This record gives sequence, C-alpha cells and structure tokens, in this order.
Amino acid sequence: MTLIQKYFSDLTEEQLDQFSKLGDLYREWNSKINVISRKDIDALYERHILHSLGIAKVQTFRPGTTILDVGTGGGFPGVPLAIMFPESQFYLVDVIAKKIRVVNEVVKALGLTNVKAEQRRAGTFDDRFDFVVSRAVTNMPDFVKWVRKNIAKKSVHELQNGILYLKGGDLTEELASFPKATQYNLSDIFEESFFETKKVVHLPLKYKL
Repeated sequence: MTLIQKYFSDLTEEQLDQFSKLGDLYREWNSKINVISRKDIDALYERHILHSLGIAKVQTFRPGTTILDVGTGGGFPGVPLAIMFPESQFYLVDVIAKKIRVVNEVVKALGLTNVKAEQRRAGTFDDRFDFVVSRAVTNMPDFVKWVRKNIAKKSVHELQNGILYLKGGDLTEELASFPKATQYNLSDIFEESFFETKKVVHLPLKYKL
C-alpha cells in the first residue's frame, strides 16, 4: 500500500480501503485458483497493481469513459484502474473461465459497481469503447486485428481513442507498422527497477464500421 500511496497521494478513503484489501483477496483466491505466479504474488503491489496503474499516469479517464480490458487474467489492469476511476465503466474479458471467476469474486468483495467481467474471446463482439487496455497478451499487429472494431467514434480525452498497452522490452520491430504509436517509459514515472524496461504504448485507432 505504501507503494501505491507513494505515487498516488490523493486517493479517497474508499480507494485506500479497496487497494489495501487487494493483497489478501488475491492471496486467498490464488491459493484456490492459480492466476498469479508464486513469485509475483509476493510482489503483487509492484508487479501487478502499480504496473496496471501506469496507464493512469498516461491518461486520466473522465467520468463516463468506457474501457475494455482484453485478456484480463486475474483482473489486471482492469481492477486497479476501476478502483482509480470509479466513475468510468470497465468491461473485463478473458477466455479462461476460472480467471473470470476470480475477477468477479474480487470485484464483489471490493464492492466495485463499475466493473463487468465475462468469459469471452476478443474479436467475437462488437461493443464499442473509448479505450482498450491490456498487458501484453499478444503482439500488437494481432491485437489490433482483435479490437479495431471495438473503438468508439467520439474521442473526448487528451489522447485519441484507441489502445493503451502495457508491454516491456524493445518494441521497435513490433511497432514498425504503427507510426502513430507513442511509447511512454514507466521508468520515467516509477523509480523501482522492475519498471526499467516497462512501457505504456498508446495507439490511436479510428472508428471502423
């Protein structure tokens, strides 16, 4: 929790309470349904929660914003972002049912009313969202194919509607065919060594019929 407060000093009491509960909730559920590696569960706040909130440092979601989290796994980055932006609406999808079960149990325990989580495969539905977020579920060219039709037409944020993607390493080759992509180095925001090669990639996508 001190790690979250280090970078987000203006959290409400409710947000502080929700973030503080995440550790015990994920440890409890991870012992039943393994959604996070044992190594990472001990570093949950750094490697999962704060990492997810890197997106919040790049773009503040306005009230009413709709966000799709593809391949959410145990609820990242969707759940931490939903706590951070309680007036935005989050739709979390994953193809693995047991992971969605964990997400729904965590969401229920936290009392989050702005999250819906379902077992669905990306590319199989036409709902539209202001932003699509994810943590490195595949390469960018394939990811764009999955979600291009899910981008809403009207853009009201500083960043144009599109993808906000958490990924690490050298992305030069992967992003070569996307000249409009912008990389934000999380090492410029978070000083912990884990974030040295981590990035948020913003890729604007135009509304597609």
